[in-house]
This record gives sequence, C-alpha cells and structure tokens, in this order.
Amino acid sequence: MNFIGIIPVRYHSTRFPGKPLALINEKPMIQRVYENISSKLENIWVATDNEQIFNTVENFGGKVVMTSSMHQSGTDRCAEAARIIKHEKFDVIINVQGDEPFVKSNQIELLKSCFREDVEIATLIKHIETEEELFNPNRPKVVIDNDNNALYFSRSPIPFFRGKEKSEWLNENKYWTHIGMYAYKADVLQKITNLKQGKLEMAESLEQLRWLENGFKIKTAVSDYQSIGIDTPEDLEYALQLIRNKTVF
Repeated sequence: MNFIGIIPVRYHSTRFPGKPLALINEKPMIQRVYENISSKLENIWVATDNEQIFNTVENFGGKVVMTSSMHQSGTDRCAEAARIIKHEKFDVIINVQGDEPFVKSNQIELLKSCFREDVEIATLIKHIETEEELFNPNRPKVVIDNDNNALYFSRSPIPFFRGKEKSEWLNENKYWTHIGMYAYKADVLQKITNLKQGKLEMAESLEQLRWLENGFKIKTAVSDYQSIGIDTPEDLEYALQLIRNKTVF
C-alpha cells in the first residue's frame, strides 16, 4: 500500500489571513506541519491557492502544487491535488490540516494502520474526558459500531443518555470526539468530492455526514492526543506560550 500526504492550505482566512505563513519558533507554520509528518510519510505535498505559500514551501525544500481558490473544503483541495500529481504512485491519500502545527507523527501511523483491512475512508477519534468538551458544539462527537466504523457525527453529545443528569453522562458511557484528520483510498476521494450536499451535512455543517449519507464507510482509530488548531492570532499566541512553557514542542 502506497501512501501520500497532502496538506491543503489557503491564504485567505476570515479570522487569520495568511496563517500558514505565521512564524512558530522562526519557522512558517506550514513548514512545521510538513516536518512533523515527514518521519511517517516519504511523499508529502502541499496544496495551496497562493503564490507566497507556494514559494515558501519550495524554499524549505517541500513539494507543492497550485490548486483552485474556489474550493469549499480541504477535502476538495486534496482531490484536485491528487488529480494533478497522478504521475506519483499512491493508493491512499492522507489529509493533514495545515493549521495544526503540533500534529504527531504517530497519528499518521494510526491512519495508515486502518488500511490493513479493506477500508474506504479512515479518521481519528479520542476519548472525551471533560463535560466542557462533551457539550462544546465546536468539538464534533462520533458514535461507532463494534468494528470501529463511524455510525454518525454530531455537534451534539451522542448518544443522549436518557434518565441521567448531564453531569453523570461521562460516568455512564464512553463518548468520543472526532479529530479532523482523514485518509482516503484514491478513487474514493474523487467519488466523495463529486457528491451533492445532503440534509445531514447542511444541518450539522460536517462534511463527513455527506459520505455516510451516501453509503461510504468511515473506519476510526483511537488517538490519545488532540492537536492544537490555529484559527486566530490569539490561538497562535496561546500556542507560542505553550512552547515557551515547554508544554508542546
């Protein structure tokens, strides 16, 4: 099985324009992401719509491809990049978020391990340990079947625990949060990006529901680590403070 990593990034972000170029310990964020996964992936590409990001990646020796500025998601950008670099040999594409500079290489290994079976799409989940996370709509939750396939994703806590106070839910049931890293079989990636949005996706604003609604299976693997996403300048300052305190590296 041949794996390829694609890091989709764009320059224009409403809350933090140009964030892939933001410096973290004198390295652009995109370089830090690239290097963090390089021990587990020999073939890595950045997919962008911006010339400055393109040049930055080339300058640190990375591989990069220019893609459309019209994509609505990182999945769509990965699909276009895969079509452009089809001369490369790969069976599975791993989508790594360009705004998570503390992603760990063992998370890549977890995604790769899912494809020892006949899997279409894989993603990561983590055990929820606090009420704040369980009831936070910005932390999507997931329920899984006995084979670790995702049954449903929601911004609401699932399952609802009838007959128990919400403060008791974590003691009565194991809840999972979704970590937004994906791996897809190459042909499956092209198929899912041609699907029309369904009612579930539009209701929850979670693109993976489109795939489930159309019959695709999503295998999950359990990670004990939740990376820190950088969505705002304040997030960046928080991350830098963690580095200064040697909480993350």
